[in-house]
Amino acid sequence: MQILITGGTGYLGSVLVEHFVAAGHDVVALTRSPESAARTTEAGASPLLGNLTDTALLEKAAAEADAVVHTAVDYFGGEDAIRAEAAAVEALTRGAGKAGTGKPFLYTSTNLVYGLDPTHSRDEDAELPEPGLQPFKLVGERLVREAAGLNSMIIRAGLVYGRGGSLLLTSLIGAATSSGAATYIDAGDNEWTPVHVDDLARLYLTALERPVAGTYNAAGPRQFTFRELAEAIADLTGTTATSITAEQAESAMGPMAALLRSSARITSHKARNTFGWSTSGPALPDDVRSGSYQVVNS
Repeated sequence: MQILITGGTGYLGSVLVEHFVAAGHDVVALTRSPESAARTTEAGASPLLGNLTDTALLEKAAAEADAVVHTAVDYFGGEDAIRAEAAAVEALTRGAGKAGTGKPFLYTSTNLVYGLDPTHSRDEDAELPEPGLQPFKLVGERLVREAAGLNSMIIRAGLVYGRGGSLLLTSLIGAATSSGAATYIDAGDNEWTPVHVDDLARLYLTALERPVAGTYNAAGPRQFTFRELAEAIADLTGTTATSITAEQAESAMGPMAALLRSSARITSHKARNTFGWSTSGPALPDDVRSGSYQVVNS
């Protein structure tokens, strides 16, 4: 089938393109520059030059595709982000839903929509706090769920890692290299449940080939604590894992400190039971310490 993907040259999107092409699908990837278009062609996909503000282009491309995957983010925070996401999602779902045939539409969300309250349910059916950490994702999810004529699926992924990527991880590695310390906050015993990028790509592929409408958490079975992550980064960078206080973290990192102090544990029973999905990627601390992130630190 022909799959339209936004964000096809980004971290997750480029891995999705690789998996889709390897499975024999024709992939059309929205690209913003000739350089991105060249990378798309090299990956075996067809570039579609444009961006998320080209709503007429998005609608037409979604109407022509057999399935749509939305991963791109072209904006940061605030009302502008909400308006931009709403316009893009409305165009994509309008185009994809024109045939009224239940075309697969896969929307990339995040477990951050559950917020930072550790007592809040992270079940897929839980009521989400508003406006939340990423209000534009809440708007995108709502529009996808309300769209007619589609087989709509929302994936709420945990921290995506692997292949030396993820802005959060590479930023923490870079900070440790420049400062000489891999820091964690207080005891560093807060836990997150991540997902390896190749495992996540296999979930997307299965969901597109055997779509079942719904919202799905996506995470691997192994949690990590931020102290474990800091120790792995310290081993990678030849630095020292060091605890800092919450006050020090807030002074140095601003609002990011609250996120790095939070716990974000999710389970993926629904995705596993619905799609027969399983995960096989290495544990995140192991991948950081002696796996794909060695390239980042070279």
